[in-house]
Amino acid sequence: MSVSLYFDHAATTPLLPQARDALLDGLARWANPSSPHREGRAARAALEDARGRIKAALGWAGEVVLTSGASEALALAIGRSKAPLVAVSAVEHEAVLRLAGQAARLPVDARGLVDPATCALAGLVAVQQVNNETGVIQPLAEVAGAVRGAGGILLADAAQGAGKLALPDADLIAISAHKFGGPIGVGALLVRDWALLHPTGGQERGYRPGTENLPGALAMAAALEAGAAWLGTVQALRDRLESALVASGATIIAADAPRLPAIGAYRMPGKSATAQLIRFDGMGMAVSAGSACSSGSLRTSHVLEAMAVEGPAEVIRISLGRETKVEAVDALVGAWRSIAGVA
Repeated sequence: MSVSLYFDHAATTPLLPQARDALLDGLARWANPSSPHREGRAARAALEDARGRIKAALGWAGEVVLTSGASEALALAIGRSKAPLVAVSAVEHEAVLRLAGQAARLPVDARGLVDPATCALAGLVAVQQVNNETGVIQPLAEVAGAVRGAGGILLADAAQGAGKLALPDADLIAISAHKFGGPIGVGALLVRDWALLHPTGGQERGYRPGTENLPGALAMAAALEAGAAWLGTVQALRDRLESALVASGATIIAADAPRLPAIGAYRMPGKSATAQLIRFDGMGMAVSAGSACSSGSLRTSHVLEAMAVEGPAEVIRISLGRETKVEAVDALVGAWRSIAGVA
C-alpha cells in the first residue's frame, strides 16, 4: 500500500501552491543575478525583492544570506563566526553537533530544556529554537540575555520554528524553506550584524560564493507570506491525538514543556520504534523515529539520551502539518491501538 496519511512534516512538508507558482516564475527568470547585463540586472532586482519580502515576512531587521538550507546556514555561521564556538545544547540537531568539536555540551533537564544560567559564556553559543524530535521550545529570550550578558553571541537553529513561530532573539539564525512549505534546497542565515562574520568572497555580499538560487528565494518568500494561521487547528488536532494516545497507554515525551503544536514524541511501551514504523508504513501511514537525518541509524537518539527518557528505543515522532485532517488523526489513533495491542 502506498503511503496515504502523512505524519512526518518535521522532516519536510508539502510545497505550497503559492511557492510552486513562485518557483515556476523564478525558473523563467533564467539569467544570472550577478551578471551586469540587462537580463542579469532584472534577475538581481527580483532576487533583492525576494530578500526584502523574506525579511518582512519574518519581521527581521538584520541581514539575510541565502543558502541551500539550514545545514549550510549553520555551517556558515559556525565556520565564519569571529567568535569561537564554545558551547552547544546537548539536544542540538546533528548539523550542529557534527561541527561542535570540543565545544561544551549544555545539559538539559527531563523536559529537554536548557538552563539559561549555563549559557552565560563568552564566545559563540548554539541553542536551537525548537527541537526537531520532541517539539520542545527553548527559552531563548532568557538564553539570549545570559549569552549577551557574558559578552557572547547566540546562534539559533530555527529550522523547525521559522515560518510558524516568531523569530527568536538571536544574533545568527538558520532557517530552511522546505520546513514551512517552500522548496527543498533553499534556506538562509539571518545575521544581526555583518561584523559577526568573516566574509568568504563571492556572492551574497561576499559571505556565500555560488550563483544565487533566484527561483528558490522567490518560492521561500511566497511560502513565508502564506503565514501560519493553521497552527491553531494543528494544536486542537494534537490535543485530540495525545488524549487518545495516553488513554491507549502511550507516554508523551516532554509533556510538561512548551512545545510546538506540530511535533510530538511518543513512547509505545514494549514495541520498538523500528517495529512501529514498519507496521504504520504497512497501514499506509508515514511516521518517523527521531530526526530524518539520523533515522536510518541504529544509534539511540542523543536527544532522548540527554533527557534521560525511559525506553528511548520505543519512541516515535509524529509531526502534523497544515494538510492534516481530523479523520487522519483518528485513523492514526486506531493504528496505534492495533500495534500496541490495546482492545
